[in-house]
Amino acid sequence: MRLPRIFRTTPFRLTLLFLALFASAASAFLAYIYVATAGEATRRTDQEITREMRSLVGAYDRAGLDAVNQSLIERAASERPFLYLLMNKDQKRISGSIAESPVETFSGPSTWTSFSVTDLDANGHTVKHPARGLQEALRGGQILFVGADVGDDEAYVVKIVRALWGAGALVIVLGLAGGVLVSRNVTRSMVGLSEVVEAVRNGDLGARAQVRGARDEFDELAAGVNEMLDRLERSMAGHRHAGDAIAHDLRSPLTRLRARLEAAYLDVEAGKGDPTQALAQALDDTDGVLKTFGAVLSIARLQAAGAAPDPVLFDPADLAADIAELYAPLCEDKGIDFAAEFAKPLQLRGNREFLAQALANILDNAVKYTPAGGAIMLRVRRRSSGEVEFSVTDTGPGVPDADRERVVERFVRLENSRNEPGAGLGLSLVAAVAEAHGGRLELDEGPGQVGDTGPGLRVALVLPRPA
Repeated sequence: MRLPRIFRTTPFRLTLLFLALFASAASAFLAYIYVATAGEATRRTDQEITREMRSLVGAYDRAGLDAVNQSLIERAASERPFLYLLMNKDQKRISGSIAESPVETFSGPSTWTSFSVTDLDANGHTVKHPARGLQEALRGGQILFVGADVGDDEAYVVKIVRALWGAGALVIVLGLAGGVLVSRNVTRSMVGLSEVVEAVRNGDLGARAQVRGARDEFDELAAGVNEMLDRLERSMAGHRHAGDAIAHDLRSPLTRLRARLEAAYLDVEAGKGDPTQALAQALDDTDGVLKTFGAVLSIARLQAAGAAPDPVLFDPADLAADIAELYAPLCEDKGIDFAAEFAKPLQLRGNREFLAQALANILDNAVKYTPAGGAIMLRVRRRSSGEVEFSVTDTGPGVPDADRERVVERFVRLENSRNEPGAGLGLSLVAAVAEAHGGRLELDEGPGQVGDTGPGLRVALVLPRPA
């Protein structure tokens, strides 16, 4: 027969394991209590019997057999909790409160024994009580026995042990009830996660685990699963969008490339036109296509690695200075005022090649969209938090607030950039580089305005300081 689900859960099995360990420890503890309590009761009884025996032996030594006999008669008639027996050399009874000695074989000089005494209860029924006694030979050859009823002590020990066993049984019952309750709560939480996993397995990427607000490990697990599913959903949507965008953005250059190659071929056959110019234009279109694929592969490489490959320690100001030397002539040719500010000394750990590509992409966009007469500022500085910041500020048309999160996605191009060359991968690569280095990409308003479309754009690549 198959057990109910709750009894097959890991929390319930762990509860049973801990209860088994507790029961074992409790049993050992109870055994120790029993042995210690019973041993203490026996030691106390033995001490009292020994003191009584020493008292009678002392009386014998001082006044002889008649004094001991008289003392036994008096003590037996009193309420003292002892059993007495005085015997001659042949172990015949002389006096005492019991008829015969419980010691079967006595070879002297003293012997301890455990035995039972018979008594009548309140209803007249015969009952037996455990007892303990000491038998000792006197100097004159007589034999003296002193015993005591230990039934009350053993009954007290038994009551203590039973109470402990009852408490242990209650703890086990409560532990089982607690295990069932915990297992139900854990199962309820895990069932929700299992349903989400099953839904995602069946293709529903919109399924999410419920966060109960308890701020425990199950809420952390649910939040982590939800975050993972969010990233998976964004990634899948990005792949679908990327495929559509690649097909859309590459259709035109590939169509132009084929048309120019076909026209060049026909012109060569007809002996007219300039095939060299057509081939040069075809090469330019091919370079654009290869550049697009190269950017896509770079982004994929960074996202697959999860971290910047081959990091080295270097001065970011030196990297920015090298990039500035490349873009200063381009700005001068376009009539753009270019300036740079580098804080020194700084240190940064990362992949120099990817960071150089990211900074070049930011400057390339700034040069592309800043009109003649505008200005571009490249800065490298350390923030008060210790982070290193590359920032490029321009006086171009800028990016509207509503589009700043969308513009860093792959193949996203705003309407004012449709007529400009490119594939919409520049800022996507920058964002991927920032994420791979544990940093972030920030887009803010710039300081200037061009017509009515300003006020420009400030792009900051913020990276953590090296450990």
